[in-house]
Amino acid sequence: MSGLMGLLQRWNFIERARLERELWDAFERGEPIEQLVEACEPGFRREVWSTTAVRIRKIERMMRDQQQPPGGAG
Repeated sequence: MSGLMGLLQRWNFIERARLERELWDAFERGEPIEQLVEACEPGFRREVWSTTAVRIRKIERMMRDQQQPPGGAG
């Protein structure tokens, strides 16, 4: 039975990574990722995309903050 659990965990990891990549690709194309999340049916995809959208926006803010010169927008 532990072999089956390992297989399910591996499938879950692979499927999650695939769905995350889909949303990242949409972000890179300039698509409105929050709207894509809202358009999803409830379920695994929506769960993954919801958490991924939050991470994308957090990374986006961090990158933007790093690009600003010291002392604000001088």
